[in-house]
Amino acid sequence: MEGLLLDLPPGQLQALEAAHATPPRAYHHFGHVREVLRHYREVADGPGWRRPCEVALAVLYHDAVYVPGRSDNEERSARLAVSETERWLGAEAPDVARVAELIRLTARHGSHAPGDFDGGDADDTRHFLDCDMAILGAPEAAFDAYDAAIAEEYRGVVPGWIYRRKRRQFLASLLDRERIFLSDFFHLRLEARARANLRRTLSLD
Repeated sequence: MEGLLLDLPPGQLQALEAAHATPPRAYHHFGHVREVLRHYREVADGPGWRRPCEVALAVLYHDAVYVPGRSDNEERSARLAVSETERWLGAEAPDVARVAELIRLTARHGSHAPGDFDGGDADDTRHFLDCDMAILGAPEAAFDAYDAAIAEEYRGVVPGWIYRRKRRQFLASLLDRERIFLSDFFHLRLEARARANLRRTLSLD
């Protein structure tokens, strides 16, 4: 796949695309992965990745298991990433523990702060999490399509009034944070538009 900075067997990519289609999803499908990969390439062309292969695999697998309403999607996705990478790449597999660590961190989107991470991989962590959250700073039409797709995924899973309350709480909590994006690379480019999208959406509720 173009821009991955690592080569994967065709069978692994086919299995990945099939996983993202099961169950059918309005937002967390392989199109979402391709969009996150676009931001991954922006980082590669900008500040760069310390461990690009591990991050690329985390991007590919972070929503491979996704059932709306379940609390273990990230854990199951992390385990799938490990097993599938070891299966397909064998001795050539990168650090799968690091891949799983990154995926598990996505379970706490909106609760991380820039200073939560240290060490040599800290920038990779911040950039990876920001890649997944970059949709918040998308143009209005793209953000609105994302917001509607998330609502569609939860339709019939929880009562509408519960979804709207929880969704509003989550978006408001993001707006209340000192920073939405953890890295300077995303903060400087997308923070203002993300806040405008959130304020607009919350004012419409």
